[in-house]
Amino acid sequence: MYNQLVEIRRRQMGAMQKMADIMGNVLKNVTEEQAKTLRDGLEGWTVLEVLCHVRDFDGYFRHRARMMLNQDHPELPAYDHEALAVENKYNEQDFAYVFETYLDSRRKTSEFFEALTDEQWERTGIHPERGYFTMTDAVLQVSAHDADHLEQITRILEQ
Repeated sequence: MYNQLVEIRRRQMGAMQKMADIMGNVLKNVTEEQAKTLRDGLEGWTVLEVLCHVRDFDGYFRHRARMMLNQDHPELPAYDHEALAVENKYNEQDFAYVFETYLDSRRKTSEFFEALTDEQWERTGIHPERGYFTMTDAVLQVSAHDADHLEQITRILEQ
């Protein structure tokens, strides 16, 4: 029997990996200097800062999803994007290392969602910005977040 929701989840898990592949293709010829100096506008993030953000939020998305598995309808934490960039010195990190850790985080995120049982897919939480939040919302959020930031990186690199 065809289950549309199961098919949507399956496609989104594939999209998560596809986004990581696209990220690699977009960044393959970017130098460390370009990654640290090209910015999204005068005050915007560099390519490296965007990549650090995407990598770290991959882990934060996984953390929220784990909370949903382990608690009944938890209040999910909010994260201050700007503060994290400063606190974690995103633009001082090594570009190649950040990309490798992003790929490792993405592998863990994919494995997490692929391992969910039907019952676990039904778990919910309360997202700090979106309210009622399902595990399906969580998997959709990963690819949407990647798409937003891939567009940002390509815009930065077009300068």
